Amino acid sequence: MGARCGAKADLPASVYGLTWLNSYEEDSADVRTYRPNTFDFPPSRGRTGFMIQADGTFIRYGIAPTDGLEEQPGKWEAKAKDRLLVTFDNPKHAPEELEIISVTADQIKLRRKQDQE
Repeated sequence: MGARCGAKADLPASVYGLTWLNSYEEDSADVRTYRPNTFDFPPSRGRTGFMIQADGTFIRYGIAPTDGLEEQPGKWEAKAKDRLLVTFDNPKHAPEELEIISVTADQIKLRRKQDQE
């Protein structure tokens, strides 16, 4: 797992390996809502998102110039059961700390300490 220093993230196995896209229609002021890319989203010009793997791999998806997804690969590690630290392979992308607010099979709610999207 991507955890270090004895910390383990409180994530169910069902979240790993899926592409999670921002369902910004459901966002609140400081909490972002993500749903699997198979969700029936309303029409939109583009959505940011991420993929998290159990082996510590993290891919952030930005909006590409053609409205597709642009991969920003990195790694994640658990800082606590409800906090992840994400670092990116490209040093121009600042590390992010994510607080896990809630997780279900079809929805993840996160609060970012540093929001780069």
